[in-house]
Amino acid sequence: MPDIEYRKGVFLAICAYTIWGVAPLYFKLLHQVPATDILMHRVIWSFLFMIILMQFIGGFSRLRLILKQPKQLLILLTTSILIAANWLIFIWAVNNDHMLDASLGYFINPLFNVLLGMVFLGERLRKLQWVAVTLASVGVLVQLISFGSIPLVSLALAASFGFYGLLRKKVNIDAKSGLLVETAILLPVALGYLLVTLDSSPVSMLTNSLNLNLLLVAAGIVTTIPLLCFAGSAVRIPFSILGFFQYIGPSIMFILAVKLFNEPFDIEKGITFCFIWGALVIFISDMVLQRQRRHVATKKVPVVKV
Repeated sequence: MPDIEYRKGVFLAICAYTIWGVAPLYFKLLHQVPATDILMHRVIWSFLFMIILMQFIGGFSRLRLILKQPKQLLILLTTSILIAANWLIFIWAVNNDHMLDASLGYFINPLFNVLLGMVFLGERLRKLQWVAVTLASVGVLVQLISFGSIPLVSLALAASFGFYGLLRKKVNIDAKSGLLVETAILLPVALGYLLVTLDSSPVSMLTNSLNLNLLLVAAGIVTTIPLLCFAGSAVRIPFSILGFFQYIGPSIMFILAVKLFNEPFDIEKGITFCFIWGALVIFISDMVLQRQRRHVATKKVPVVKV
């Protein structure tokens, strides 16, 4: 792999997860807009943005192939519902002072993905992975038993994005084509909702200020750019390396929630976060060990001269 392509991949991965991390700053600017309305605008402008983008970078030929495969379309129907649910929960969490819960959800997500891989893909968990998953589960149980609550927002975000990733892996479609189909599926719902609520909604593009309308249109860019950066990084660097960058987003969210927006970081959240962070340290350690073992094994493979 050329060194310059590897560096491009690292740069694109950092861009993707950094944008996802600072995205709450954008949604905070739309705090007066209901989460459902923001979601509908996000769908519409993402769809239009992808159409314009694919005119320049191509991809419509792959799109025609997808449209001829009903099974793939059925899976993409499911993924469109999952990603819409994930977006809605995330927007609601950010604008209702639950950014810490959103951060926790994306910290849990890699561990949830490991479980999904075991249940649905037949993957076997290594010992350290079992320890990490168990530690994370204990953290949630401690909160449930000791404090009588459960981080529903965090678990819903982790589950919706986890199942979304699992199904997208099964359907094996590139990021831009998949996103275009998903937004196209959601488009009639989004347009219908905005038309029906045109008179009753507290915000309408017919009466909004220009600044607010521009912010709503920007939802398409905020959604699409990091996904395309992620897709670009995934083909340039190993997936195991890409996995290290996924903690940038929730880490930035955590800092923003505590330092900028003064969300209460009480003992309840502190205990749960400590368990999750401990689980992630073990999880990352396992990734590093496996990478080192593969590297050593590759060096030991004898070269056969013909």
